[in-house]
Amino acid sequence: MSYDLIVFAPDAAPAKRPAFLDWYDEQTEWDDGQAYDNPGVATPALQAFFTELAAEFPPAREDQADAGTDYAIGASLIYMSFLDWDKIDRAHEAVFNLAARHGLGFFDVSSDLAEAWLPDKKGGLRIAHSD
Repeated sequence: MSYDLIVFAPDAAPAKRPAFLDWYDEQTEWDDGQAYDNPGVATPALQAFFTELAAEFPPAREDQADAGTDYAIGASLIYMSFLDWDKIDRAHEAVFNLAARHGLGFFDVSSDLAEAWLPDKKGGLRIAHSD
């Protein structure tokens, strides 16, 4: 079991909750034959985010069943599965702060609330509208 988060290019995702959740479902079908391990396919902001986050939370190796981070990188989002439960609080904080720094949206996949956050004009993140 993992703790899952995504960051996304805010201009690629709908701001309204129902449309956002549909977009998220489409993005995470993972059936288009793409190898989701190449940061070069992502937007520049997502690439910069990945570089910073991977320094602290490196990609998991195949021989690590319960440590590291699995990354699935698409053109407009990065899906992260944190395997080390001792680090999930730090992972959440780091991903949220880096998303704000790089002007990206944030979605806590593992949260029961399933809230999406979008960049605000002050360089932070705000909860997207729920309707």
